[in-house]
Amino acid sequence: MSAPLLEIDNLTVSFGQGEEAVTAVRGVSLALSAGETLALVGESGSGKSVTALSIPQLLPYPLARHPTGTIRFEGESLLNAPPARLRALRGRGFGMVFQEPMTSLNPLHTIEKQIGETLRIHQGLTATQARARMIELLELVRLPEARARLGAFPHQLSGGQRQRVMIAMAIANHPRLLIADEPTTALDVTIQAEILDLLADLKQRLGMAMLFISHDLNVVRRIADRVAVMQAGEVVEAGTKTRVFSAPVHAYTQMLLAAEPEGRPVPVSDGPPLLETRGLQVWFPRRGGLLKRVTSHLKAVDGVDMRVRPGETLGVVGESGSGKTTLGMAVLRLQSARGEIVFNGQDIARLGKRALRPLRRELQVVFQDPFGSLSPRLSVGQIIGEGLSVHRIGRDEVERAALAREALAEVGLDPVLAERFPHELSGGQRQRVAVARAIVLKPRLVVLDEPTSALDRSVQMQLVELLRTLQARHGLSYLFISHDLAVVRAMSHRMLVMQAGQVVEAGSAEQVFTAPQEAYTQRLLAAALETG
Repeated sequence: MSAPLLEIDNLTVSFGQGEEAVTAVRGVSLALSAGETLALVGESGSGKSVTALSIPQLLPYPLARHPTGTIRFEGESLLNAPPARLRALRGRGFGMVFQEPMTSLNPLHTIEKQIGETLRIHQGLTATQARARMIELLELVRLPEARARLGAFPHQLSGGQRQRVMIAMAIANHPRLLIADEPTTALDVTIQAEILDLLADLKQRLGMAMLFISHDLNVVRRIADRVAVMQAGEVVEAGTKTRVFSAPVHAYTQMLLAAEPEGRPVPVSDGPPLLETRGLQVWFPRRGGLLKRVTSHLKAVDGVDMRVRPGETLGVVGESGSGKTTLGMAVLRLQSARGEIVFNGQDIARLGKRALRPLRRELQVVFQDPFGSLSPRLSVGQIIGEGLSVHRIGRDEVERAALAREALAEVGLDPVLAERFPHELSGGQRQRVAVARAIVLKPRLVVLDEPTSALDRSVQMQLVELLRTLQARHGLSYLFISHDLAVVRAMSHRMLVMQAGQVVEAGSAEQVFTAPQEAYTQRLLAAALETG
C-alpha cells in the first residue's frame, strides 16, 4: 500500500510556558490517504481546530509549541520546515476553508483582488491570466454571475456566496489536501447541503484529500469516509464512518450521537395575543444614477401578519435573506417599519422614544453571537446589571448586583462568574449570560435570534431545555428565529415559514413538519433531513 498523504504521530500542542502552560492537544496520531475524507469531530475546546492548524503551521508561534510529535505531508516533515517552504506548501500543498468567511475575507478588498493575490504569489499569473482563472474558479464553485461578482466586496455577498469564494481561494492552486474547518456551521440547511455537495464534487474532480472539522455529526455522516472523535485534546475513538455511527464504543461518542434536541413545548391555552402584527413592512431603498435617486426597494419584510399568545413560542424559519431577523428587529422597534405592531393591546408602531422606553423591559432580545453582543469591557455582573440600572430596578448597586447573581443562578451558571469577563467564558456560558441579561428584567416577550447556531449540539440541547424551563416558570412568549429545524421543532408551538420577505406557510409546528403544504417548506425540510 502507498504511504499516507498526511501522517500525524503523537502530536502535542501547548500554549504558554511553565505553570501557565495549557496543553490543548495530547498525543494525537492520525493518517489521511489521497482522495480520502477524514472528519475530526468533537465539542468546542476538544482540540480539533488546533490539530488542523498545526498542519500548515498557522498557530500563534512561539506562544504555541509542539513538545512531542511529527507531522509529515507526502513524507516531508512540516514541524521544522523553513518559512519559505511552508509558504509554498500553504498554497499548492494544502488549502484552508474557515468557519466564518466574513472574518476570513478582507472587507476592504474586492473578491477579484483577494483570489488574484494567491494566484500571483503561487503561480505568477499575469492580470489577464488571473482574471480568466478566477472566473473559471468561481464557476467551478457554482457562484451565480461569476464574472459580475469579481468586483463585489464580501459584505455584498450572502453567507453561502462568501463561503463559495473561500472555497475558490482554497482550491485555486490545486492543493492535494483541503482543510475545511467548520465550513457549514453558520449556513442555512439548504445552503449547507449545497456546500457539502460542492465539497464532495470538488474532492472527486480534483483528486484531493480532505480533513473536515465539525461538531455537527449530521454533517459528518454525509461527507466523511473515516471519523476521529476528539475530547479534551485526545482522540478517543476512530474508525470508518459506518462503524463509528452504527456501533460507537466510547461513551463520549455515544453522548455526541444522542445529543439531539428532543421533546416538545408545553401546550398553551388559547386566548388573546400578546403580540400581533398586521401588514408589517420593512422596505430598504435602492438608489441609482448620478443623483442617487431611489429606483426601487428591497422588500425585506413585505406585509407580514402574525400572532404570539402569552407563554407561546412562534418559530420563524427560512433561508438567509428571507427576512427573519428583520422581522424580529421590527417587532422590537429596533428597525423602522410600516404597519401595526400591537403589544399587549397597544399599537407600539407609532410610539415615540419616550413613550416606548418603559416597554423596553418587557421586550427583550437574545442575539446569535453572544461574543459580539456582550461588551468585552464589562464584567458579566455589569452586563446583566446594566438593564437594571437603566430601568431603575433595585434600590442601589448592591441590590442590583444581587439580582444579577440570582439571574446567573437561574440560567444554570455559578454566581461567582459575575466577576468574569466574556472572553473568559465558553460559547455556551456566554449565551446563558445573554439569556440572563434578558430575563433579569422580567420581560413578557423575548426575541431569540439564532441563539443556538454557534453552539455544539450537546450545548444546544442544554440551552433548549433552559429556555423551555424559563418559559414555563415565567410565562414567557418567544419569537424564535432559526435555520436549525431540529431546534425549532423542539421549541415551537406554531411556525412561520418566510421566503423573500413574505410568509409562505404558517401553522402549528407539528402540522408544518408532518404535512408541509408549500414547495418551499418541503424543500427546507428535505434539505434538513438530507443533511441529517
